[in-house]
Amino acid sequence: MLSEEEKIRFNRHIILDQIGMEGQEKLKAAKILVVGAGGLGCPVLQYLTAAGVGKIGIIDDDHVDLSNLQRQILFHSQDVGRLKAEVAAEKLRAQNPHTTFSVYPERLTSSNALSILEKYDLVIDGTDNFPTRYLINDACVLLNRPFIFGSIFKFEGQVAVFNYKNGPTYRCVFPTPPGAGEIPNCAQIGVIGVLPGLIGTIQANEAIKLIVEAGTLLSGKLLLLDALSMHQTILTLHRTDAADHIRKLTDYEDFCEPNPSAAITSIDVQELKSRLEKGESLTLLDVREHFERDICHIGGLHFPLGELADHIGKIPRDLPICVYCHHGTRSLRAAELLTKNYGFYQVLNVSGGIHAWSVYVDKKLPTY
Repeated sequence: MLSEEEKIRFNRHIILDQIGMEGQEKLKAAKILVVGAGGLGCPVLQYLTAAGVGKIGIIDDDHVDLSNLQRQILFHSQDVGRLKAEVAAEKLRAQNPHTTFSVYPERLTSSNALSILEKYDLVIDGTDNFPTRYLINDACVLLNRPFIFGSIFKFEGQVAVFNYKNGPTYRCVFPTPPGAGEIPNCAQIGVIGVLPGLIGTIQANEAIKLIVEAGTLLSGKLLLLDALSMHQTILTLHRTDAADHIRKLTDYEDFCEPNPSAAITSIDVQELKSRLEKGESLTLLDVREHFERDICHIGGLHFPLGELADHIGKIPRDLPICVYCHHGTRSLRAAELLTKNYGFYQVLNVSGGIHAWSVYVDKKLPTY
């Protein structure tokens, strides 16, 4: 039951037909784990606390750094050097004394994930690395918990609700992780400070909708946001049998390790365009996922990286192969696989991928 003070505090929720007193009491009864108290975690935590979620877990083993302050809005200069999870809980308790916080100043691992996650109704991803993201997904599948995914890259963000009422899981969309170091983080390539605020707020909105059972969730959907143009795309996702093969948690750092690098030659999009216009004989190979191909492509064969081994016999060996993906990272891994594992010797990685093509060659092509 809500106290009289809570009824006043959450009045703007209570007078909404879609929430009401019943919905606000559901929020008070809810238990949510936020993994990561960084750029995404900060707005997620603030809005869930303000919304009246009863119990929030915060897991993060990182310390506040001066470079975090451009986007991690819970922290101030005097917090530098302190544990993010502890600072976040301290400030959030002052924001709403009715919310209970459990702080885990540690890293989520395969040994502690199940024991921590089982205490919560749903999990929100505020991470910036693939091993933890796959770990969250697999633990949520094993525990039958919904998982609200968010990711950011420069000016682009994504949000989805996975594993909700037998809906698609993260592995249904991204069955194979990139190798370690193949996808740069924001420390390497930068991120506009407001982007995690935009994406984190959407994640919090999905969590509130899920708890109060209002509106249409991004379950079976992937929202893509381009902050430069403010263009939004929502793609339809489908459940595959990927989740059916999850039986236990594994060592996700090893799972995401890349194959040893081979010496791969790159080709930029301008040179590729020139060679295509000259009519040179070559094979274009797109190794993105199926939903990405549906957004846009520049032709050629299409075998997602995770399915590449099943289609090796369909790739010509007598022509140069120009492999492309979104930004040029998965294509580099595919080029290494073709060269090292399957004996192809004329393999070029299209640096910058379809994104660079849309910027430098065909500006009408969506940048998603």
